This record gives sequence, C-alpha cells and structure tokens, in this order.
Amino acid sequence: MSYTEEVYERVVAQNPGEPEFHQAVKEVLDSLKVVIDRNEEKYRSLSILERLVEPERIISFRVPWIDDNGNVQINKGYRVQFNSAIGPYKGGLRFHPTVNQSILKFLGFEQVFKNSLTGLPIGGGKGGSNFDPKGKSDREVMAFCQSFMTELSKYIGADTDVPAGDIGVGGREIGFLFGQYKRIRGLYEGVLTGKGLTYGGSLIRTEATGYGVVYILNELMQAHNDSLEGKTVVVTGSGNVAIYAIQKATQLGAKVVALCDSNGYVYDPNGINLDVVKDIKEVKRGRIKEYADRVEGATYTEGTGIWNIKCDVYLPCATQNELDVDGVKTLIANGCKYIVEGANMPTTREATEYAMANGVLFLPGKASNAGGVATSALEMSQNSQRLSWTAEEVDAKLHQIMKDIYAKIDDAAKRYDMPDNFVAGANIAGFEKVVDAMIAQGLV
Repeated sequence: MSYTEEVYERVVAQNPGEPEFHQAVKEVLDSLKVVIDRNEEKYRSLSILERLVEPERIISFRVPWIDDNGNVQINKGYRVQFNSAIGPYKGGLRFHPTVNQSILKFLGFEQVFKNSLTGLPIGGGKGGSNFDPKGKSDREVMAFCQSFMTELSKYIGADTDVPAGDIGVGGREIGFLFGQYKRIRGLYEGVLTGKGLTYGGSLIRTEATGYGVVYILNELMQAHNDSLEGKTVVVTGSGNVAIYAIQKATQLGAKVVALCDSNGYVYDPNGINLDVVKDIKEVKRGRIKEYADRVEGATYTEGTGIWNIKCDVYLPCATQNELDVDGVKTLIANGCKYIVEGANMPTTREATEYAMANGVLFLPGKASNAGGVATSALEMSQNSQRLSWTAEEVDAKLHQIMKDIYAKIDDAAKRYDMPDNFVAGANIAGFEKVVDAMIAQGLV
C-alpha cells in the first residue's frame, strides 16, 4: 500500500461520518501520489501527509441568541484552523443549516491549497454555523452575529486568523460581526474581510470571485486557441459568484442563458438580464423564479436539471456536489467543452473524472474561484497600510493573480506529464509551496 493510500485510510478511520472531508482528501492525495512517490522516504520520516490532513485546531462552541418572539435559540458555531505554514488562517464563515464539521474541514482543507496558489501569504481555515439567516429579521441576524463573535473573537486576529464571508454571510453579517469584534477587543484592525467600503472594505471584493472565474477561464481558452466571444454559457447559483461571473462573461462577449437557485432554474434565450437578477437577489432577497415573471421569453423550471440546457461553457457556482456524472454526460452530449468551478467542489469526483476523460477542459474550484480569497488578502494589505486602492488597481491585481494561477497549474501538470490535467496541477502547485514551508518550520 502506498503512503498516500495509508494516510487516506487513516483519515477515514479517524474521522467517521465525514464524507465531504473524505472526498476532498481522497481527491488531493490521489493527485499528489506522483509527487509523494518521488520523495516518499523523506515525507514519511517527517509525517508530512499526516500533518497535512490534520487541522492544527478546531474550535467548536454553542451560540445562544434570542429571536423576535423572545425565545432563546441555540446554534452550533465552528472555526477550523487548518494550516498556517504560509500565513495567518484565511477562509470564509458559512451560515447555513447544512453546516457541520465535515463540510468545514473539507472547505478548510481545500482552502490551504487555494490560498497557496494565490501566491499571497495566507494559510487555510474555514468556519461557520448551522444558523440560517433566511427569513430572519435584521435584529435576529444581529443578535446571532454578536453572540457568535463573542466566542469567536477569542481565537482570531489580523495576524492570526482573518475570516471572510461565504454562503449566508454577506455585507450585513460581516458588519454585525466586525462591530462586535471591535466592541469586545477594542481593536480597529483588518480581522474580517468583505467589509463595507466605509469601514475598511476593498473595492472589487464583491465581484472578485465571479470575475476571477472568468479571468482564468479566459486564460484557459486563449491557451487553447479559443475565446469567450460568441459562446453560450450556463451558470449555476444566483449569489455573488454567479452574478459577477455572468457580468464579466457578458463583458467579454459571451451570452449567459441560464442560472438557478436552490428551488429551480431560469432559461432566457436572449441572454440573462443581470439588472433584474440583481434586483431580485441583492435588493429584494427573492427567489429566482420571479425572473420569469418579469422578463418576456424567459422560462422557469422547478427543481434541478439546469445542465440540460445546451451550452459551450458551464460554470457551477452554487454549492458542493451539485453536478453529478449524469449531468456531465448530458452537458458533453450537448457540446459543452469547458467546465470551470466557481463554487467549492461543486462537481462530484466521478463527474470530474468523466469530464476530463471525455475531452472537457476542467478547472477545479481551488484554482478557479481563488479570486475571492486573493482579493480578501488584498483587503488585508490595504488595512495594514491604512490605504484604499482604486477599483482599477484592485481589478488589475486580481486579473494578474488569476493569470499567474493558470500558469502555475498548467506548469505543474506538464512537469508531471499530465498536460491539461488541471486538477492534479492545482493540487501539486498548491502542495509544493505549503510543504516547503512546513519542512522549513520544523515539527509544529
């Protein structure tokens, strides 16, 4: 049995009931096998893989708060501080009923490699709660966020751990969290990213993940003598990532014809009207089915199946494991040539392997959606300098970072004789920087 297989079996045995974490570890270790095999004796002697797959720290706590009816509610809160070899822990907070330790460990583990790929000095972490902000009043959200931060504030800081937003944590939640941190710690520092522009936020942060997905897609297409001009695109999700991926793809000449939320999807053959989507989602916090009522020619379909819409490019930007192998088979049969992940691990392992084996150019989320955390790190830099950069400056830096990420993963794949295997390329390129830092710092 190889070293990578031994470590994976150990992970499954020591972390029962955590399928998302097992999936993430399996995918990474399988990709890294070619690297590990060349240095197995050295890595075994230092227990590199055992250390890599074990979080440095997991904080778990209860979050009591009072709802608008005067009832006490209790939620679970977590912060997984996975790896700080190359910088302070960096990763989002997710507020969603599905949040559990397995999902946060998978996200934190992926974040280690993603953050490494950005070239910026940030380690990997993730956190959140099973609290659902949907349907809650602003006062209830504030009460929860203040209680959550009262405990979390003991473990984070500008040079220790810098959370950001994720699913269910937008500008409103970040504001409440930052206010409570400042109140408790008496520090006005860059401890959270995704802040409002009036109190230390960065221009382009809201757009960054979606823009980054399209920037790296454009690099991939140019490297294969193709372009977005005239291409038909399907995007899943309807949050920040999806909205700004649609915006940038449209600016570069593509026509985006579909998007979705957790209830169903809309198809607009004339191209998605982003102003309507923004009003529904960002202003009214409504459901995407309203789009079909407001735009002539658009149709709404309840449930899943957005992959049945014919497209050249598919951008899954919603949540983990949303695209399975049957969906990929349908996309390929309808002529899809590119799948670029905007969400974290939105494609199942089987679907990823099938797509790559059948001629689809596939970019994994740890590379393609790294623009969000990269711009968060740029926000940290601005906070440290007490400066605010222009939108053009931030966007130029983001664009260059995504170009550099494509170059790194392409180079790593080619160095190990796996051209166009960007899953392996991303894992290898991310691993190389982290492992060098881990070895240099000794047994910690």
